[in-house]
Amino acid sequence: MSGTAARYLYLARHGEASDDESELSAQGRRQAELLGERLRHAPLSTIHHGPLARAAQTAHLIHGRLGDVPIQPSELVGDYLPHLPARDELPPETADAMLDRLAQFPKGERESGPGLARAVLARFTGPVNGDQPRHELVVTHNFLVAWLVRDALNAPNWRWIGLNHANAALTVIRYAPGRPAALLVYNDTGHLPPELRWTGFPSELRV
Repeated sequence: MSGTAARYLYLARHGEASDDESELSAQGRRQAELLGERLRHAPLSTIHHGPLARAAQTAHLIHGRLGDVPIQPSELVGDYLPHLPARDELPPETADAMLDRLAQFPKGERESGPGLARAVLARFTGPVNGDQPRHELVVTHNFLVAWLVRDALNAPNWRWIGLNHANAALTVIRYAPGRPAALLVYNDTGHLPPELRWTGFPSELRV
């Protein structure tokens, strides 16, 4: 059954992590707090976050700025490879480099990721039932934000590769009944001062 009300899916990559990725850095904590300030007046119904410390800490720091919005962990929005492309899916000139890079990830992430990514689409995309729009925040990792943006744009499955997201950047997707998904906000760091932007983004792509 198709949903009858719009879903607004807010996506945020976690704040900057420490060198060993076991927690947020001081900069990452400040990024999360500022994102919470940005979202203070958003009508969020729930905050979902991945199980790793850097996502959980980011979500709880945001939650501290939002009051009584429920917060809950979800294995679905963890850190994994959402789709492993076959060679014939990829542009011939970049296929070898892409496949070599993906092969370096742990076997567990490569094997479990695609199933989790399909489940994310079933759980977090599309209109919702009822009369009221739903606004949900998902605090997750770079690859999953890319996967959901790719899906909203109806791009090929492999095209999550090459989409990069800054720490604590905000992306918003609207799923309205009878309409294609709309990318309303993408990789927005306007709530961060210049010295806290671009962290987590490949240095060669910074502007």
